[in-house]
Amino acid sequence: MLSPDFVILTAVAYVGLLFALAYVSDLRARQGRAGFLRSPLVYTLSISVYCTSWTFYGAVGTAARNGLEFMAIYMGPTLVFVGWWFLLRKLLRIAHGQRITSIADFLSSRFGKSSKLAILVTVIAVVTITPYIALQLKAVTTSIQVISTADGRGRLAGLGDAGLGLAVAMGMAVFTILFGTRNVDAREQHPGVVAAIAFEASVKFVALVAVGLFVVFGLSDGPAQIYARAAEAGFTIHEPGPFGSRWVTVLFLSACAVICLPRQFQITVVENADENHLRTAAWAFPAYLLLMSLFTLPIAFYGLATMPEGSNPDMFVLTLPMAADQNALALFAFIGGFSSATSMIIVASIALSIMVSNHIVLPLALRFTRDLAAHEAQGIARLLLVSRRTSIAVILFLGFIYFWLTGESGALAPIGLISFAGVAQFLPALLAALYWRGATVRGALAGMGLGFAVWGWTLFLPSFAAGSDMVAGLLARGPWGIAALRPQALFGMGDTDPLVHSLFWSMLLNAGMLVLTSLATRQDRLERIQAGVFVDVFRSGQRGQGHGGTGRAIRSTATADDLFFLAERVLGWQRARALFEDAGIRHGAHARGADAPPAFVIRLERELASSIGAASAHILLSKVVRGDALSLDEVMQIADETLQVISHSNELEKKSNELRQTARQLQEANAKLHALHRQKDDFLSQVSHEVRTPMTSIRSISEILMRQPDLDEAQRDRFVGLIHHESVRLTRLLDEILDLSALEHGERDWENHPVDPEAALSRAMEVCDAIARQRNIGFSREHAPVPVVVAGDSDRLCQVFINIIANAIAHNRDPEPRVHVRSRVTATEYQVEIMDNGAGIAPEFRATIFDKFVRIGEAGNTGGAFPGLGLGLNISHTIVRKLQGRIELVEGALPGACFRISLPLCPAAPPALEGSCQAGASS
Repeated sequence: MLSPDFVILTAVAYVGLLFALAYVSDLRARQGRAGFLRSPLVYTLSISVYCTSWTFYGAVGTAARNGLEFMAIYMGPTLVFVGWWFLLRKLLRIAHGQRITSIADFLSSRFGKSSKLAILVTVIAVVTITPYIALQLKAVTTSIQVISTADGRGRLAGLGDAGLGLAVAMGMAVFTILFGTRNVDAREQHPGVVAAIAFEASVKFVALVAVGLFVVFGLSDGPAQIYARAAEAGFTIHEPGPFGSRWVTVLFLSACAVICLPRQFQITVVENADENHLRTAAWAFPAYLLLMSLFTLPIAFYGLATMPEGSNPDMFVLTLPMAADQNALALFAFIGGFSSATSMIIVASIALSIMVSNHIVLPLALRFTRDLAAHEAQGIARLLLVSRRTSIAVILFLGFIYFWLTGESGALAPIGLISFAGVAQFLPALLAALYWRGATVRGALAGMGLGFAVWGWTLFLPSFAAGSDMVAGLLARGPWGIAALRPQALFGMGDTDPLVHSLFWSMLLNAGMLVLTSLATRQDRLERIQAGVFVDVFRSGQRGQGHGGTGRAIRSTATADDLFFLAERVLGWQRARALFEDAGIRHGAHARGADAPPAFVIRLERELASSIGAASAHILLSKVVRGDALSLDEVMQIADETLQVISHSNELEKKSNELRQTARQLQEANAKLHALHRQKDDFLSQVSHEVRTPMTSIRSISEILMRQPDLDEAQRDRFVGLIHHESVRLTRLLDEILDLSALEHGERDWENHPVDPEAALSRAMEVCDAIARQRNIGFSREHAPVPVVVAGDSDRLCQVFINIIANAIAHNRDPEPRVHVRSRVTATEYQVEIMDNGAGIAPEFRATIFDKFVRIGEAGNTGGAFPGLGLGLNISHTIVRKLQGRIELVEGALPGACFRISLPLCPAAPPALEGSCQAGASS
């Protein structure tokens, strides 16, 4: 049995290995040997920080409790990355151009570099990620407790859940501070961190797959045996299944989370070194998620069927190997879960600490401390470093507080969904930032603030109900006894799933307030410029670098000494000197107070933004920059005129595209006219050929009868029979032509009324039975199990059935020919399938099989293999359409062709009740 002390020592050694890996990776990057570290593979693996202990442990628990709901957790990110061209590509292009440091920096930059919006996003991020950090603490604590209990020592070292959780939180805080805050620069990629996260992604993947293979093939003889054993024990996939409201909600939340979670934005956007890496991640990351989820159901079912009653399904990944005395595998599973929690905490804490220091601490320091940069050479850098380390400790402490207050909340998955619903409040503003030029900062503030408040009231607050009688009372009675304001039953929606309920109201009010407020307010000039930069990022040709977007006067200047003094305090002396030398800007004794060019001022702001965010860089630089020739209003007027020129150019381009599209449509219409003309010629040629054949036969036989009046009775009867046969054939050809023309022009309308389609099908079977007997064809039928009524015309319906059945008989060349007719009733339709075991319809004719004059011979060859004009299927198709149904070629139970006729059910009683089915005349 595993010793808890040994397990913890292994975890500490694993942490040491991560340190070593990060150190070596950073060293190689500084030496210019970071090629592999910046590869698409490492980037893709680092994105899998999405798979935390929730997915490592909690996905199995979700499958055990809620069936296929766990699949939505993986499918949401899959949809986002498969469609990377539409959203992620634009995010990366803007982030590279604007030197974005976080999701708060992204939104504040778009909305006029608003510090208020940056603060709001940061506060929301910290609050909403707190439950997620608590989830990681809960997973690690629970896994340690499982090992401790299995070892027979009870609770580890006498610690309770709270004590052990606090110890884990403190250890994680120290680890993250040492691991993730070795430098200040937030925008420069961190190859050491990314390499460690990629390594942890590999560890948790191999660990989970190893446990899955052991359960499926080591403890049982494959998935089938596991499912059979679970079924015998009374366990099946729980409902509601896919496509229920909760399942769709989880799918939407997971898609939002892979973009809006601060850690995902940090890895996917900020740490991205090359936009083209998305091409690999677009298929590799979904493949990773698929393989991670492959063994979830088998592990869940095997655990339910074999583990003692009351076992925690979240821990099946760990307890199943322990129950089988596979200590090495159990230890590997523990390290996999530990990797999942560690990677999430590292990246989330780094991302949140950057947001707190850049958008809360530094702006406050700049506001209340005069000449902050003058205190010491590294004043701002030191402030940022201290604030980030302090933020990490505070964030993890908040996670522990939530873990302590909600310790009895149960499963892991609901905790993660609370965070997902919280960060989803960023989505409306994020989409507006990317695609709506008219969105305003007031709209973003109002929408996001209201959505966050509703989320807190309807989902975050109820999570404390298990440990607070006051919260439980609010859930039951509402504030001041107002039932309509109950957190989980707003305005009477008490029967809705709490997660669905919260997401509905929060996203509705968030998006609605964003739109209404944006329409009612105006953007300032800086907002308009930034909106154009973001929305039109591809039109403006940005790739890897963007417009300054500073909003300052074009000829704003500052002395080189002042700028170097400021850059040194933020970036450090070495990096500041390299920046000035690269731009050829002299400073110090050699500069003699000379001004730096305006273009360099813009460049410096981008560099400062890479460390402290766009909003803080804008505020800080404005303290030393002055304008000399053009006023801000004049510059904004120039910018507005430029945007108008760009807009006019875009309109011209749009008109040109419309003209090209119109020309293409004219070409297509012309081609259709030519096709109709050829069709008309083919029709006349085919009709004349088909009519000439029986007419020639009738004329020849008539001449024989006229010239040889002494023919005996038998010969005369045979010739008369031939004349009759050819006359019938000729009449049938003419009837088909007239029937099709009348149907197409609406000359043969009929009133649909309730009919029994089974009776019409029986008539058609009787008519075709004699033909089938002549050709020795096996003819069978499978009746609908219940009486059925449709709206239609019995004769027309019988005509359709006869056409299809006769074709199936006539075209079947199998040595043992068979034709099978099957009718059935679904919830809304009556369906008839007519199938045979012949050669079938060749693929190249499937799209045109219902067109006029299409005749398919044996094995799919066209030509005159069978008589007729090729109008039977077209007529049948027209009739069925007038019956409000459809006819289609589908895959059947027999290897040949299978035609399915579907008619909507009539909500009537027996057909004898005339007029009970409301249906208008077909036309």
